[in-house]
Amino acid sequence: MHWAVLLLALIGASALNPEWQPGTYESSEAGAEWFVSDYNTTAEQVFYFSTEASWTYNTNLTDYNSQQQVQASLEEQAFIEAWGQKAKETFSNELMDTFTNQELKTLIKKINVLGPANLPQTERERYNTILSQMDNIYSTAKLCPKEEECWSLEPELKEILANSRSYKRLLYAWEGWHNVSGKPLKNLYPEFVELSNKASTMDGFEDTGAYWRSWYESPTFEQDLETLYKQLQPLYLNLHAFVRRKLYDFYGPKYINLNGPIPAHLLGNMWSQTWNNIYDMMIPFPDKPNVDVTNNMVAQGYNATHMFRVAEEFFTSLGLREMPQKFWDKSMLEKPDDREVVCHASAWDFYNREDFRIKQCTIVTMEQLFTVHHEMGHVEYYLQYKDQPVSFRRGANPGFHEAIGDVLSLSVSTPKHLHTIGLLDTLTDDNETDINYLLKMALEKIAFLPFGYLIDQWRWGVFSGQTLPERYNAEWWYLRTKYQGICPPVRRTEEFFDPGAKYHIPGNTPYIRYFVSFILQFQFHQKLCQEAGHIGPLHKCDIYRSTQAGAVLEKVLRAGSSRPWPEVLQDALGTNKMDASPLMEYFQPVTAWLQEQNRLTGETLGWPDFDWMPPVPEGYPEDVADKITDETQAKQFLAEYNSTAETVWNAYTEASWAYNTDINEENKQIMLEKNLEMANHTKTYGLEARKYDTTDFQDPSVKRILNKLSDLERAVLPDAELKEYNNLLASMETTYSVAKVCRDENTCLPLDPDLNKIMAESRDYDELLFAWQGWRNASGRELRQSYERYVELANLAARSNGHADNGAFWRSLYETPTFEEDLEALWKDLQPLYLNLHTYVRRALFKKYGAKRINLKGPIPAHLLGNMWAQTWSSIMDLVMPYPDATQIDVTQAMIANGWNALRMFNESERFFTSLGLMAMPDEFWQKSMLEKPTDREVVCHASAWDFYNRKDFRIKQCTVVNMDDLITVHHEMGHVQYFLQYKEQPISFRDGANPGFHEAIGDVLALSVSTPKHLHSIGLLDKVEDNQESTINFLMSIALDKIAFLPFGYLMDQWRWKVFDGRIPSSEYNKEWWNLRLKYQGLCPPVTRTEEDFDPGAKFHIPANVPYIRYFVSFVIQFQFHKALCEAAGHTGPLHNCDIYESKEAGQLLGDVMKLGYSKPWPEAMAMITGQPEMSVQPLMEYFQPLITWLEQENKNNGDILGWPEYSWMPSTTESTAVVVEDSAVDFLGLNVDQAAATAGQWVLLVLGIVLLLATIFLAYKYRKSRHLQNKSISQVELK
Repeated sequence: MHWAVLLLALIGASALNPEWQPGTYESSEAGAEWFVSDYNTTAEQVFYFSTEASWTYNTNLTDYNSQQQVQASLEEQAFIEAWGQKAKETFSNELMDTFTNQELKTLIKKINVLGPANLPQTERERYNTILSQMDNIYSTAKLCPKEEECWSLEPELKEILANSRSYKRLLYAWEGWHNVSGKPLKNLYPEFVELSNKASTMDGFEDTGAYWRSWYESPTFEQDLETLYKQLQPLYLNLHAFVRRKLYDFYGPKYINLNGPIPAHLLGNMWSQTWNNIYDMMIPFPDKPNVDVTNNMVAQGYNATHMFRVAEEFFTSLGLREMPQKFWDKSMLEKPDDREVVCHASAWDFYNREDFRIKQCTIVTMEQLFTVHHEMGHVEYYLQYKDQPVSFRRGANPGFHEAIGDVLSLSVSTPKHLHTIGLLDTLTDDNETDINYLLKMALEKIAFLPFGYLIDQWRWGVFSGQTLPERYNAEWWYLRTKYQGICPPVRRTEEFFDPGAKYHIPGNTPYIRYFVSFILQFQFHQKLCQEAGHIGPLHKCDIYRSTQAGAVLEKVLRAGSSRPWPEVLQDALGTNKMDASPLMEYFQPVTAWLQEQNRLTGETLGWPDFDWMPPVPEGYPEDVADKITDETQAKQFLAEYNSTAETVWNAYTEASWAYNTDINEENKQIMLEKNLEMANHTKTYGLEARKYDTTDFQDPSVKRILNKLSDLERAVLPDAELKEYNNLLASMETTYSVAKVCRDENTCLPLDPDLNKIMAESRDYDELLFAWQGWRNASGRELRQSYERYVELANLAARSNGHADNGAFWRSLYETPTFEEDLEALWKDLQPLYLNLHTYVRRALFKKYGAKRINLKGPIPAHLLGNMWAQTWSSIMDLVMPYPDATQIDVTQAMIANGWNALRMFNESERFFTSLGLMAMPDEFWQKSMLEKPTDREVVCHASAWDFYNRKDFRIKQCTVVNMDDLITVHHEMGHVQYFLQYKEQPISFRDGANPGFHEAIGDVLALSVSTPKHLHSIGLLDKVEDNQESTINFLMSIALDKIAFLPFGYLMDQWRWKVFDGRIPSSEYNKEWWNLRLKYQGLCPPVTRTEEDFDPGAKFHIPANVPYIRYFVSFVIQFQFHKALCEAAGHTGPLHNCDIYESKEAGQLLGDVMKLGYSKPWPEAMAMITGQPEMSVQPLMEYFQPLITWLEQENKNNGDILGWPEYSWMPSTTESTAVVVEDSAVDFLGLNVDQAAATAGQWVLLVLGIVLLLATIFLAYKYRKSRHLQNKSISQVELK
C-alpha cells in the first residue's frame, strides 16, 4: 500500500462533521444530563459510521477500504477528542463530586478518556496508519510452498495445524506463518507502543497496560490473577504431562523430552492455545463414544445458516431474544470466494440499536458450532444492553462479554444437548465416556489458561518499558515456556516478532479478558445450572429450555457496564469475586484421572529441562514442498490403490492360472498382457507412493504400505525391458514345464509323475542316472542363455528401486539388517545334526550300491537320494530304515487300499483345519482348483496355492498322487490357503506372510501333526500306534529325511543366486559354483561330469520360475518354533515329536491370530505373538529330533564312520553306458573338464583343504556334543558360552 499517498489524502480529513460537534453546556448537573444525552445521540451516529467502515474493510480487504477505515477512525477520534475536551472544560472533578446522579458522573468520566484522540493530528494519523498496516499485514499474509500455491491462515494453515500429524509439515506451516505474519510487524510495533503509551499518559494512566487494567476497577487485579493462576496450575501441569507423554509415544524421544517443554507446533493449534485438535492422539478410552458430531452435521445437511439458526433457538429457549432481521441480512457467515477478508470470527455492534452482525468463515464442524454459539452470545449481550447509554454498552468487565458466549457452549457441548437436538444418536452415560468428554474439554479450556494469562503479561511488560524492543521475542518465548511449558520448534531470534503472529497483537485487542472469562464462565455455569434445577455432576448440565436460567442471565446482560462488575456478579451469583472453584469442580473427575495416569507412568510435572529444544528434522525444509506429508491424503490414496489393485491383480492371477493349467501360446500371451497391465498399475501407484514423506505419519500401517508400494519391483523397468523380462520368465517356466526325457522316439517321460516316480522308487543305479541326467539335459541346459539375460534385467530393476542388486532386494523382504549373519548362525547350529544324518545315510547307500558307487569318506552321488534334486530323502526310507521290523510310518498302501483319491486327501486336510476352529475352504476352492493332473493338456505340475485377490476365490494347483508324501503336501498347500483366508480383509499390500518363510511354515507346522502315528491312526490310516524306542527312531528318521536333509539345500539355493546377482559368480562359472556349493553344504557330487555347457540350477523349478528359496530354509526352522508353541497351547505333554494339535481350538486360535496379521507387522512381532520371543531359533527343532540325534551319534560311532566328506573330490566311476566322453587333452576333475596341470594343482589344494575340513569336522562334532548339554538354554546362552 502506498501509505504516503494515503496520508496526503487524509490531510484535513480529520475535521469533525459540524453536525457531530458538541454544543455549549451549562456547568451544572442539569447541563451534564443535557450533555450526556446529546453525546449519546451523536455517538450512535459516529460509531455507526466508523463501525460500518471497519466492517467494509474487514469483509473486503482493499487499499481503498483501508483508507476509508483510517478516515473513519480519524473521524471517531476527532469526535472523542471534541466531546472529551468539552467534558473536561465544562465539568470539573470538583463539580462532578456534587452530582447526586452517580451514573451521570460515571458516564462523563468515561467520555473524558480520549485514548488515541489525545494525540496531535499527525501522530493520530500515524497511529491509525500503523494499526491499519498491521491489520493488513496479518490478514493478507500467505505462506507459499510453491510459486503457484499459497496458503492463508484460514483455512489452509489452520487445517494443517489441526489435522496433520507430520512433524515436518507442521513445522513448515508453523514457522512459515510466524515468519510471514509476525516478522513484517517488527519495526512497526515499537512505534505503535510509543504512540499508544503517549495517548494513555495524557488520560492520566502510567501506560497503556495500566489503562487496560483500569477497566477491571480493582486495585488488586494483577495479584488476583496470579492467585487464580496458582490455584489452577496443578491441573494444567497434570494435563501438560499427560499430553507430553502421548506426544512422546507418537513422535518419540527425538522430538519430545519428557522433562522438557513441548514443541509449540505439535498441539493442534498455531498458537498452542487450545489442544482439542489432537484429542484423537490421546483419547483415554478409544472404544467408548467420541463426542464429535461433525459427520452427523454433514449428513443432516447442516450449513452455516442452519448452524446459526440452531444457536438462535438455544437463546430463545431460555427466554432471551431472537436475532433481528438485519442480522441475517448483513452478517458474513461464510468466507466469500471473490475477495480477501479477515476470517477471525467476531461479533459487531453498530450502535444504532438495530444492526448487529457476525463475521465468521464458518465451516461445518462441531467446533465451529460452538464458536457460533459463542459469537451469538456477544450479539445477545448487545441486544440486551442496547438501550443503555453508549458508554455502558459493553460487558460489566471485558471478561464478561467473552464468558457469556462460552457459558452457553458449556451446555451446547454436552452429549445430553447434542442428543436432544438430534446430532448424537446414542447417549452413553458411564465413567469412561465422561473421562473422554472431560479430557476433550480440558484440552480446550485448561490448556488455554496459561496462554490467556501470558499474552497481556508480555504486553504489560512492553508498555511499561520493562521489555525493550531488542528483547521482544526473547521475553515472549520466556513467558511461553514459563507458563505454558512450550518451546519454539526452531531457533527464534530477535530477527523475528512471534507475538505478531497472533491476531490480537496487531489487532490491538486486550487478551486478559479471555483468561477472566474462562474463570467467570464456570461461575456462571454453576449458578445457571442451579437455577435450571440440575442435579448431578456439573459437566453434565445443560440449561437448554430453562427460562429460570435465562432470567438470571438476562439480568447480567441488561446491566451492560452500567454498574461495577463486582456488584453485577454479587447480584447474579451471590459473590463479588472471581473464583476458580467451579472450574475445579467441573473438571474434578478428569483431574483425578490425570493424576493417576501420570503416577502410573512416572511423569515429571513441569519442565525442569527449561531450555531444551528439539532438533531440526533432516531434509527440512527442502523436501517439504516436494513431498506429501498429509497422512489423511495418504490414507485416501491407499484406499484407492487397494480397490483398484484388487481388480488388476485378480485379472492377472486369472490369466496366470489359465496358462499354468493349460500351457499354450494363446494363454501365454494373455498372461503377459495382464502382467503388463499389473506392472503399469504398480508403477503408477508406486511412483505416487514415492511422493509421500512418511517420517512422522501416525499410522504405522500407512507407513508400511507406502514403503512397500514404493518398491516398484519389475514394474520400474522401461516398457521394452519389462516386456523382455516377462517373456523371459514365461519362456523359462514353459521350457521347464514341458521338458521331457525320451528313452526312444516313442517313450518320453515328463517330470511329473514319471521321472519323479523313477527317482523315488527305482533302486537301479543306471536307471536313476538316466532320469537324473536326462532331466538336466532337457530342462537346465535349455535355460542357460535366457538366465544370463534374466539376471541382467532383474538387477536393473532392483537397482532402479534403490537396491544393490536383486539378491539384496530379496533379502530386504525380511526387514532384518543382519539376515545373512543370522542364517549362517542358524546353519552352524544345525550342521552337526545334518552331518550325522548324511554319514548314516551314506553308510546305508554303501551297503546298497557298494564301494564303486559310494565312498564312505566322500560326497554322495546326487541321484541316489530318492529325489531329483536330493532336497529330501524320504523316498529312500526303505534303504535307511533303522529298525525294519518295527513300525514303519508310510501309509501310502493304506491310502490306496482304502480307496483314497485326490479329493479325499483334500477333504481330510480341510477337516484338520476346521478341527482347530479355522476356516473351511470356500465353494470356489472346490469348484475351481486343479487337484489332479489333466490328461488332455500340458500344465505346470509344481504344487502351488493361489490367492485371486477378491477375498473369496482361493485355489490349489497340484498333480496329486495318492501317497503319503502328497498327503503332507496337500496339508502344506492348504496351509497357504488358510493363510489367505485369515488375512483376506487386510489391505492388499498386507495379504502376504509376515515374512516369506512364514507362509511356508504354516502348512508345514500342520504336517508335523498330520505325520504323527497318533494322527494317522486317528484318521484310519495306521492300524496301531507303537510307542517304543525303535518305532520312535523309525518315525523320526522318516521326518529327518524330509526336514534335516533339506536344510543345506534350502540354504544353498539362494546362496548361489545371491552370488550370481552381486557378480561374485560370473556367468562363465554358473555350474561350477553350483556344484561347489552343493558339495560344501550338502556333501553331494554329480554322478557324471558336469561342464559349463550344463546349467544344473535351471533343473530346479524355482530357478526359472524366479521364486526365492531361502524362505524354505527359514520355514524349516520356524515351523518347529510354531509347533512347540501350538503344542503348549494345546496342552500337550511328552516328547515334542509325539504332539498332534488336531481338534485343539486353543492352538487354532493362536495360529489364526498370527495369520490374520498377514504382513501388517514386522515378522518379529508375529513371531513373538505365537512363540513369546521375536527371533528364529533352532532349539525347538533340536528338541524335536533329540532322540534321533542321540541314536545317530551312537550309530555312526559304532560304525566308525567319519562325519563330513574329506575326500570331497571323489566321484563315482561310470559305466560305459553312462560315461561322458571327453577329449584326451582334458581330465575329469571335480565334475569339470580341465587340463592336466590344473588338475594336479587342484589336487594339492584339495589335499590341504581336506585336512582343514577334517579338523573342522572333528571340532564341529565336539561342539555339537557339547551343545547337547545346553538344549534347554536360550540361543543367547549358547552363543555366550
